[in-house]
Amino acid sequence: MATMRRCARDKLCPLFVVLVCMATGAIAQAQEVRIGYVDMKRVLDNAPQVVAGRAVLDQEFRARNDAIALDESRLSLMESQLAQADMTSDNYRSLEREALELRRNVERRKEDLRDELSFRRTEEVQRLEEQINLAVQEIAERNGYDLIISSPVVYASSDLDITELILEQLEAEFAADQLEFGSN
Repeated sequence: MATMRRCARDKLCPLFVVLVCMATGAIAQAQEVRIGYVDMKRVLDNAPQVVAGRAVLDQEFRARNDAIALDESRLSLMESQLAQADMTSDNYRSLEREALELRRNVERRKEDLRDELSFRRTEEVQRLEEQINLAVQEIAERNGYDLIISSPVVYASSDLDITELILEQLEAEFAADQLEFGSN
């Protein structure tokens, strides 16, 4: 019986040593993996390409937005006149119908503008997505990262955050593009 236990122990002992070595090797190997984190919201809020795209969209939609604002001012004036009610009942009803029609028109145009602006913003982000991904890949390769995780994540230590490196890369690319297109 004692011989069987010693034999089992002797057989398990080398197995135990191998398992401990494997676990230690896996831990050591895991420590060599370099992980980075990119806050994509911050990139999309601050990358110069995105900021420039927002400026283009603002310019593209400004005339329509200004026209809506002008109509909202007209509507406000009409509502003030209706609140004073110092007009004939026919004029009051006519102005009330006109204000109601203008209000509907303004709301419809605002909704259309919001939808189109949202669509165009999504288009702009998708257009820049490849450039952002390439910047992330370049930073990862240049700095020896094995894995880059982007937001949203539940938690990422600030030690892993490489967002600033990505923004610097995108700023450099934007500046280079401006020089290239500015010289043509």
